[in-house]
Amino acid sequence: MSLLSDRIWHYGSHTGNFYITQAMYPTSGTQDANFAVTVNGTNEIASACVGQSLIYNVFDQSTFLPWKNVDAAGNNLFRFGSGSANCRPSRNYNFEFSYLTPASRKLMMDFMDSIPVGDYVVVRSVDYNYNNSFIPTWMADTALYGSQKSLYHYLLAAGFTSLDSINQPRDWVLVYKKGGNGYIAQFKYSQGLYDRIILNTNVPLPNLSANMESPEFGPAKHWSQVHWRGNSLESPSTDSIGVQVVGLDTLGNESVLYNPSAGQQDFDISSVSVQQFPYLKLKLFCTDSTHATPYQLNYWRINYTPVPEGALAPNIFLTGLDSVEIGQPVQFGVAFKNVSLAAFDSLKISFKIIDKNNVTHIIPFGRFKPLISGDTIKIVYNIDTKNYPGLNTINVDVNPANDQPEQFHFNNFLYKNFYVKTDQLNPLLDVTFDNVHILNEDIVSAKPHILIKLKDESKYLLLTDTSLFKVSLRYPDGSVHPYYFNTDTLRFSPATSGADNTASVEFNPVFAKQINPQGDEYTLFVTGSDQSGNPSGTIQYQVTFKIITKAMISNMLNYPNPFTTSTAFVFTITGSEVPQNIKIEILTITGKVVREITKDELGPLHVGQNITEFKWNGTDMYNQRLANGVYLYRVVTNLNGKSLDKYQSASDNTDQYFNKGYGKMYLMK
Repeated sequence: MSLLSDRIWHYGSHTGNFYITQAMYPTSGTQDANFAVTVNGTNEIASACVGQSLIYNVFDQSTFLPWKNVDAAGNNLFRFGSGSANCRPSRNYNFEFSYLTPASRKLMMDFMDSIPVGDYVVVRSVDYNYNNSFIPTWMADTALYGSQKSLYHYLLAAGFTSLDSINQPRDWVLVYKKGGNGYIAQFKYSQGLYDRIILNTNVPLPNLSANMESPEFGPAKHWSQVHWRGNSLESPSTDSIGVQVVGLDTLGNESVLYNPSAGQQDFDISSVSVQQFPYLKLKLFCTDSTHATPYQLNYWRINYTPVPEGALAPNIFLTGLDSVEIGQPVQFGVAFKNVSLAAFDSLKISFKIIDKNNVTHIIPFGRFKPLISGDTIKIVYNIDTKNYPGLNTINVDVNPANDQPEQFHFNNFLYKNFYVKTDQLNPLLDVTFDNVHILNEDIVSAKPHILIKLKDESKYLLLTDTSLFKVSLRYPDGSVHPYYFNTDTLRFSPATSGADNTASVEFNPVFAKQINPQGDEYTLFVTGSDQSGNPSGTIQYQVTFKIITKAMISNMLNYPNPFTTSTAFVFTITGSEVPQNIKIEILTITGKVVREITKDELGPLHVGQNITEFKWNGTDMYNQRLANGVYLYRVVTNLNGKSLDKYQSASDNTDQYFNKGYGKMYLMK
């Protein structure tokens, strides 16, 4: 059923079929099947009773049923002056007229005039003892009945445009619709006396019934009333109508709740449970087998209290970066607004992050406040991106699974991608002993202050975890001892700023006992990694160092020697600490002290091999340039009130440059 431009409801249409077989008796057909009209596959109409005639079969435009020309007992009715129709049952639907006299031909014209506009008509010729002069004879009837008033002109006007071809022995058939609206007449004729014709044609027919269904109403907080109005196009009405109120449960299953009569056009539905049936719809059923005109529905409506409706509102508030560094904080947020007149109860939120491995991480959210009409909430979450390297998807769903009834849900959820760039750079590891980078087998203090620093380029993944470091020592006996961050021996200082993402470890071992007189060898092992697991190197850091517990000092050499502008001093200190007092006296060959270089002047010293930052430039204590020549020097030390013994390694052969503790240097210009 459809509402056309005339603002009237119309039934739709379907197709009817005529399958007509026609022959010339007795040359091309002698059986009923050779003169049959089959309607939609049913064969009830065949042959003739009169002969030398035209047979009319009329079909109602609404029901597509043929007119009958006998009564219930099978007696001839001779309607419209037609001939016998009961010589056999298959002739009961025939209106057969002889074409031999002007009077009988006038009966046919009157019969064609009487057929209602819109009905379908099948006209068949039944000829034997054929007379090929009847077309001119039919045309001549205009002299009796007036211009265009002849059977010839009537058939021509009905659509038999090739009627002039019936000028020799031929059988023929014509199908037309009275008035012609929507259907073009079909006809066919034989080539002569010995061939049969078949005319197969489909005709449009109106439906006699239809139903109409409203959209879904709801969801509702409370159902109230149903109202509907309409009218029939004819009076008295021939419409049969029915209305249904249908409930839809939460799974979409339908149940008929009411079947109001035509007189119940306003009725109460407040007893319908909104929990059981959150949605309702209306259905109209109508039938008109008489006029094929549907009931004209003017309106139908349901009164109810609606549930609230909300929508995500990124135009009000939306925040969140698309691409970030790993560890960089990301705040994602979006607004949700109540766009209806009804209020929400406290709102449930579903917030999920689907990571690059398609693993879903559920972010717990408490319920939000009740949301009145026009009010807005902001859904905000700070994402720790170090847990989400690669491509991720945020899924936000407000009022998930219709936690509380709502009109629509398609505007309650969103998906947003964000990419976290992974960290693939290695951190830098730096190890010093008493602020000095040592080489393998260097001598260090028996109480060294070993400082381990790990620096990473990441501004966001700060080095704050002791698990990033592993520290161990291999002792002279070959055993390896790991150290842990639970004593003062190993202390951890985390990075505090992305501007300088450096963590440090202070390692303060004490080596009180010496086994080898030439010094005990230890090996330090250090591994470090950043928060992303990138190691500081492909192999772990290791360095072997030598411990001599006794405080001693080696021969002191100056370098270069001879010198022209300046010379530094090279020497080794053993033990646990640098002597409190240490100075270098420079003397003439006569024993006069011309310069004293104090510990403070020498610069920072450490246990192990030293090359002084201080460089003597050949001046005396008054900063006067000394003359070229040979000068003597000696070292004076003191540790806890005692001078230091001389340290000499197995490979040390520097004694040849010293005489009774005095060294010799040459100043040249």
